Amino acid sequence: MSSERREDHQQHRTYWEHFDHGADIGVRGVAPTLAEAFAQAALGLTGVITDPATVQSKDSITLTAADPDPELLLVDFLNAVIYAMSSRHMLFSHFDVRIDAGHLMANASGEPIDVHRHQPAVEVKGATFTALAVKQREDGSWLAQCVVDV
Repeated sequence: MSSERREDHQQHRTYWEHFDHGADIGVRGVAPTLAEAFAQAALGLTGVITDPATVQSKDSITLTAADPDPELLLVDFLNAVIYAMSSRHMLFSHFDVRIDAGHLMANASGEPIDVHRHQPAVEVKGATFTALAVKQREDGSWLAQCVVDV
């Protein structure tokens, strides 16, 4: 699977992509900062369901997560996004993420699911610890990834 969205950002590239993992799908965010990498991973999560470009930023909600371990924080954040998608019947196309001392606050913007326009491919059940990684790479950019159960 080779779904991805890329854009140049400062000196590093900011993007999300999927990677194959058996029957499930990996989501990966790469960006110049840790918070932006989390935001890109969340966009990758939307990309598992539909093309994020089809989702309009009509409504915003606030999501929070807390864990001193950045990897566990990523799983908690992605699961908060999945819960919000399911309970609010929404998809999100933009995430403004702030991380401070293990506390994450994100503004997620999107809209209610429109089955005809969004044509959801699958339902994401949860973020897992499989292939979980949050790290700064040699080029200074940040990577945030895990496999999601579909």
